Amino acid sequence: MKPVWIYGLNPVLEAIRAGRNIKEIYLSSGRHEKLSQIEKEIESRRIPVRVVDNKFFDDTFPKGHQGIAAKVFQKEYVSLEDLLNIPVEKNELPFFLILDCIEDPRNFGAIVRSAEAAGVHGIVIQAYRSAGLGSEVSKASAGAIEYVHVSQVSNIKHAISEMKENGITIIGAEAGSQLMPWDINLSIPVALVVGSEGKGLRKTVAERCDFITSLPMKGMVNSLNVSVAAAILLFEVLRQRTRKR
Repeated sequence: MKPVWIYGLNPVLEAIRAGRNIKEIYLSSGRHEKLSQIEKEIESRRIPVRVVDNKFFDDTFPKGHQGIAAKVFQKEYVSLEDLLNIPVEKNELPFFLILDCIEDPRNFGAIVRSAEAAGVHGIVIQAYRSAGLGSEVSKASAGAIEYVHVSQVSNIKHAISEMKENGITIIGAEAGSQLMPWDINLSIPVALVVGSEGKGLRKTVAERCDFITSLPMKGMVNSLNVSVAAAILLFEVLRQRTRKR
């Protein structure tokens, strides 16, 4: 498997802490203050560290590289079957997130960061018209992608059907619904479904949801970035489950 790049302090540190297979770490010659922190994390793992000039980083990575990068082996997707087994093995109520054609890797990364913080067991994405597990997603997630299981499927409608067969209630998020998320019982096995940045849920996906919910809007700009909306919904699930313990 060909190594890929990740960049930024948090993505690299979390990759080390999570035990990702790392080939090399690159540090800018002008960023030696980070070297001790990196060395502390890798001293028992024998990962080579290479010091290069800042021009290498500016020529190779977008802004925000922070003078640190790593060559790593690609994070692997898990099968839907394995994803569904995670809450079973943990003896927890299933909590999943389904992304219907989220194409912006920065939005995907931000959603991953919120999902990890909210305790989601896994994320389902579609193999086409969706951002994959690349370096921009790692950066936008601040390294949270290292701890979130992602299943890439050929058709999320089939994945929804399989989740339903496993007793999971499917909650879609779409503008225009009169049903608020706090009016739904989310202390049951659930999978939240959020749609693409501009188009929302596809009609055929929305039709397979058990409920469609919306967030109330009071401002002049009646929309939220998909990553913000997803975070609000994820933490409503967490709020309800924490409250009912």
